[in-house]
Amino acid sequence: MTINKTQNGTALLIELEGRLETITAPELEKELQSCLDGVTELTFDFKNLDYVSSAGLRVLLSAQKKMAKQGSMKIKNVNDLVMEVFSCTGFTDILTIE
Repeated sequence: MTINKTQNGTALLIELEGRLETITAPELEKELQSCLDGVTELTFDFKNLDYVSSAGLRVLLSAQKKMAKQGSMKIKNVNDLVMEVFSCTGFTDILTIE
């Protein structure tokens, strides 16, 4: 998985490419731990993300909890497969998906 970050003031855009799963989720978790201080608007772009596993969902939930305390988080450009995972797990009720 590839992680591309673009920061503009307190807004952070994270573009993910590949698969967010057991092997790659810790990489994203570590990245988020080091870059969310001072961020009030977090946006994930999933345009090039092919798949999300339960490990990836855990990282997204953790990010959502942190951002709820300091700002907002949204996810955009979600493909049908990832959206199905979000729907089946109830994450569509937890996450802001555009």
